[in-house]
Amino acid sequence: MALAAAAARVWGPSRGLRQAGLLLRRPGTRGLARSHPQGQEQHFSSLDEKPQFPGASAEFIDKLEFIQPNVIAGIPIYRVMDRQGQIINPSEDPHLPQEKVLKLYKTMTLLNTMDRILYESQRQGRISFYMTNYGEEGTHVGSAAALDSTDLVFGQYREAGVLMYRDYPLELFMAQCYSNVSDLGKGRQMPVHYGCRERHFVTISSPLATQIPQGESARPGLVHETGFIALRRPQPSSPLQRRALVAPRRWAVGAAYAAKRADANRVVICYFGEGAASEGDAHAGFNFAATLECPIIFFCRNNGYAISTPTSEQYRGDGIAARGPGYGITSIRVDGNDVLAVYNATKEARRRAVAENQPFLIEAMTYRIGHHSTSDDSSAYRSVDEVSYWDKQDHPISRLRHYLQGRGWWDDEREKAWRKQSRRKVMEAFEQAERKPKPSPSLLFSDVYQEMPAQLRKQQESLARHLQTYGEHYPLDHFEK
Repeated sequence: MALAAAAARVWGPSRGLRQAGLLLRRPGTRGLARSHPQGQEQHFSSLDEKPQFPGASAEFIDKLEFIQPNVIAGIPIYRVMDRQGQIINPSEDPHLPQEKVLKLYKTMTLLNTMDRILYESQRQGRISFYMTNYGEEGTHVGSAAALDSTDLVFGQYREAGVLMYRDYPLELFMAQCYSNVSDLGKGRQMPVHYGCRERHFVTISSPLATQIPQGESARPGLVHETGFIALRRPQPSSPLQRRALVAPRRWAVGAAYAAKRADANRVVICYFGEGAASEGDAHAGFNFAATLECPIIFFCRNNGYAISTPTSEQYRGDGIAARGPGYGITSIRVDGNDVLAVYNATKEARRRAVAENQPFLIEAMTYRIGHHSTSDDSSAYRSVDEVSYWDKQDHPISRLRHYLQGRGWWDDEREKAWRKQSRRKVMEAFEQAERKPKPSPSLLFSDVYQEMPAQLRKQQESLARHLQTYGEHYPLDHFEK
């Protein structure tokens, strides 16, 4: 009768009842009562009194109440070890063998050593750019150790430890940063934009969050050794097709959807920072992954700063993990400085993602001790004391070292010997990289198309003529002939 009364106010008494009757009799509508003679009370079953809206799962309430953002307590941070490397809850100890824990530690410290040498190299003008991983090493190796070696990795730009854990050679790290002839990308990417098909690590792209969302299946035969996608050149029949021809085809959710369709028993892991989560691509990726039920792990490194912007100016909600349930994504927040907590969370997320074909979101809380990059001076927006606290009091490397020492697997003498050995390894690769020439300029035009189009061929020929005429003005002796 309430519906009839409302209709009467809009259309008038007699027409209003007819309109109400039409609404109640609409075919295919679930939970609506049948029409009754005028004046007779309508009865609804208990099932009918529940909301039937297709867009949400909820109950009716009869009190006006807005949901406040601070009503729910903050999502807790899962950890296994305290800051002294002691196991808090023995049932959460993954009981990793000594050999594996030592690999975790040595990877973290080797990455730290490589960072220091390449950072100084940039400061001396030997390379153009660099980004360190100081303070975030635990997020890299803890997650990498929990993955299968064939799981596909999409990084942002601060995940070198994942590649290092997969035994990517120091020589190739150096070759990429120096853009020499040994670089798998053939000198066409800026430093720290690594990629390796053999280790299932997709080449990094500079724009934030582009690795997260859509993309179609990358067929194995089209993936080049550099990690890029080599495109066949069909004959485009429209401007839209011509634009689509050059579109990237290697993003994370699309790759996960392809793995699901192929029943490949593998996951995709996609790394990004909390700053990148503010991009629209993150929204698109989360929503696609949830609705398409893709086996993907979204791994957010929440290190406190998006370059110079602190988290207090990035968002007002409870971090990134709180966004997961809104998209229908199972989520967890972990202590990113606790490598065992990162390992446990990633391992369980991987297991369930494969078994259930569902996306998972891991927010690893950590701190970026270094500058954002060599183009940044973080002393302009944060104090020395703040950085010193995280470096001295809550560092993932020192925490794992305490864990190792507590089990008698490590001591000061081994530490000293390993530091010396790891520095020697990095310096040998560094010196080798400096001696090698740059790739031939002709490689600027290769590996994009399977068959080079006429326009690109004309540009290649134009460059060759230019260098032949004005080559004396260029340091061509530094390049491979």
